[in-house]
Amino acid sequence: MIFLDEADIELKSGRGGSGAVSFHREKFVPKGGPDGADGGHGGSIYLLADRNVRTLFEIQKTGTFEAESGAHGVSNKKGKSGKDLEIRVPVGTLVTDRDLDELIVDMDHHGKRFLICKGGKSGKGNLHFANSVRQAPNFAQKGGEPEVLHAHFELKLIADVGLVGLPNAGKSTLISQISSAKPKIADYPFTTLVPNLGVVYVAGKSFVVADTPGLIEGASQGIGLGHQFLRHVERNRVLVHLVDVFPIDESDPVANYQIVENELKEYSSVVEGRPRIIVLNKMDLLPTGRLHDLRQSFESFGHPIFAVSAATGQGLEPLVYAMLTALEESTADTSSAVVLQPEPVKLKERNWWITHEERTFTVHGKRITNLVSMTDLDNEDALYGFQRRLKRIGIIDKLKELGVQVGDTIVIGELEFEYTEDE
Repeated sequence: MIFLDEADIELKSGRGGSGAVSFHREKFVPKGGPDGADGGHGGSIYLLADRNVRTLFEIQKTGTFEAESGAHGVSNKKGKSGKDLEIRVPVGTLVTDRDLDELIVDMDHHGKRFLICKGGKSGKGNLHFANSVRQAPNFAQKGGEPEVLHAHFELKLIADVGLVGLPNAGKSTLISQISSAKPKIADYPFTTLVPNLGVVYVAGKSFVVADTPGLIEGASQGIGLGHQFLRHVERNRVLVHLVDVFPIDESDPVANYQIVENELKEYSSVVEGRPRIIVLNKMDLLPTGRLHDLRQSFESFGHPIFAVSAATGQGLEPLVYAMLTALEESTADTSSAVVLQPEPVKLKERNWWITHEERTFTVHGKRITNLVSMTDLDNEDALYGFQRRLKRIGIIDKLKELGVQVGDTIVIGELEFEYTEDE
């Protein structure tokens, strides 16, 4: 009884704020030095696994998540950092990079927090670029680019609430009324052969309901695929027992209720102990005056009782609220309800590497391309500082080792230039 809940969304961290170009000004100090402040860090996006979040509906509805960008430095005042964004997801959510078709993270336990998009770095002000040779730098560093991720969220879980009862008790009709599920419905027993699942939304919250195939006497011994059906029931946190108050065979509704409850008891004491709601269904068919006596007959079982008509929708709203309340009060261990997939071992990305074809050399690596995006390439001083960093990192030496010649093309991210000996 696995329910697949999916969402395709876009995540974007905040851009880093750019540093400021500023020079110290003070009375009687005519030639103050550079004092440009840094920009603020861009906000990052985190995922948090939360057992109280049960579906991906809200995430799918939002579609795009963007963290706050960092503010630029102004004069000698540092820019304010952007606020981080936290997205709460159900336990068991698998997150995949849609562009690379690669699993990023499995949010496999409550409280797990994962940095999914790191905010852009803060750009440094011109204060940081002063030295004995360049005492008045007139450039600052741009803020770092945000990270953008096209993500696929996938949740595999077991239903929170299970509908149980004899065949033809109205379970499929009920789930079709309270959720968007479209099960096969007919007026003969055993219409449902596999569980149907639907998401129910109420009071700004959501939960998953399963329409379990009808149980019959002897199910606990395996009769009528009983073990298979009962295994589904075993994973539900709350059970809603539907009783046909006007059975076509004129059988006793109370006796029918006891048949199913006995099978649950025989199968597992854990299942028997699950929170229970009794639903007296098809009340629209019941003769006037019969409901009161029938309700009294079920009160001795000690569970909340709701009289409804799944076909007409009568009485369904208070029932749905009662399901939510029972679910929130349930202490059942559902850790086994999450179907997890092993997370593949990901190779740690190298800082940078170089590929070349004929006279074009391309430098790859997130660290280096981010450095390009943070540099004001239209400013000669900034470009000179960038070239010095390439030397310090070792890229220039590696290019020489690979046989680069004057006039060859160097490509780093969106930057393309000709190699010269001065570089």
